Amino acid sequence: MRKISVISLVITVIIYSCSTAPGKNDRLAKATRENKNGWIYLHVEGSPADIGYQHGYLLANDIDTSIQAVSYLLEHDTHRDWKFYREAARQFLWNKLDREYKDEINGIAEGLQAQKKNYDSLDITAYNAVEELAFYYVPMLDNRANPGSSTSKAPGNCSAFIATGSYTKDGKIVMGHNNWSQYIMGQHWNVIADIVPEKGNHVLMDCMPGFIHSGDDFLVTNNGILITETTITQFNGFDTSGVPEFMRARKASQYANSIDDVIKIFTTGNNGGYANDWLIGDTKTNEVAKLELGLKDYRVWRSKDTAMIGSNFPSDPRLIKDETVFDVNDSTTSPNARKKRMEQLVLVDLKGKLDAETGMKVEADHADALQNKNASNRCVICGHIDEDGKGCAEWSLAPYYPMGAVQGKVITADLAKNMEFWAHMGHPCGQDFIGATFYKAHPEYGWQSKYLTNMLSYPWTLFAAKK
Repeated sequence: MRKISVISLVITVIIYSCSTAPGKNDRLAKATRENKNGWIYLHVEGSPADIGYQHGYLLANDIDTSIQAVSYLLEHDTHRDWKFYREAARQFLWNKLDREYKDEINGIAEGLQAQKKNYDSLDITAYNAVEELAFYYVPMLDNRANPGSSTSKAPGNCSAFIATGSYTKDGKIVMGHNNWSQYIMGQHWNVIADIVPEKGNHVLMDCMPGFIHSGDDFLVTNNGILITETTITQFNGFDTSGVPEFMRARKASQYANSIDDVIKIFTTGNNGGYANDWLIGDTKTNEVAKLELGLKDYRVWRSKDTAMIGSNFPSDPRLIKDETVFDVNDSTTSPNARKKRMEQLVLVDLKGKLDAETGMKVEADHADALQNKNASNRCVICGHIDEDGKGCAEWSLAPYYPMGAVQGKVITADLAKNMEFWAHMGHPCGQDFIGATFYKAHPEYGWQSKYLTNMLSYPWTLFAAKK
């Protein structure tokens, strides 16, 4: 295992004075930022507007770079420019946001503008909704333009588990997750956000700069709620009249006090965007649950003695039939291959042994269950599609597409008591992505070099929310 680095985040490392932000220093007084081991640790607190301002101001350059990369990728892959996504935000996202989240987004835009970055609330809204717009809304439009066709673009992002009872070393909850994304975007999933809002829960989560939600979804709250997820791949369905997924995700983290609360928030006004298998834990009761949430259908499994896994496969037969083109019998797909390995690893080999250290090993695992050997490809938990000569047909990815596991996180119930978790930026296995080497071997992806150079792998680092 790679070197583990324990980072203390108690000391305020950036203090803004009047000379830094004339007339605005009071809004930044409680906010801090620190760069550590590939991550940006961001602490914000106060009113929604102030939280947003602190976020936008302190991460202005990072937000700017990330939005440029995301908009560039979306224009190439979806053939829609950024104006299209802004218009979608204006038409059916902005007006469905609760007032406090409008205020927070406006605050982010204000902070960006104070740093001479020309973004407004529609930019930040569209950016927060990137998953549901690009991979659910756009395919819906494409399906309407070509009746009878299936242009599902729902991605296969992430490998995760949550366990409790006899499946863990101490009988208490352990949760792990690694984020699968296009490297050009996933390299920016590098923020640890410590959010203390005026109302609701104190939240520690990973996210992209400028997000008001986690996005890849890994978080802990001060009342012991843990949430993560993996996407349901090859999913079809989106309802523009529903509540944006990114707001429901943020609301669940901020206001849920139980598993039932999380389920209620996610299912109320559901728009089908970013359809996921949500893995939820409540350290107060030692219970875990899986919410498989589509658009028409959803199902819940819950227990105080189980291990639940996610690798982008759906489980409920009705949801599979009604809302996906997923083939449960095709063992060669990435979701099914990783499912087989996760079942062996989490449910059998590590049963009764799961803790933070073994959780890190799960997220870094390179065993290909189809070949019965270690590999670097689409079929391993720590994915490397950029090294896979077969590509990934179920996601319409050509061979060697630069995508895979971009970071990982692990938490235990004991860590949750202090609002702490381990995080690893870059491939959890420790392997670096070096752009110059990759583009020389695969010049067909040279267009990404404008925004993707290297994605380095850093040590596992312990992050903690400020008291």
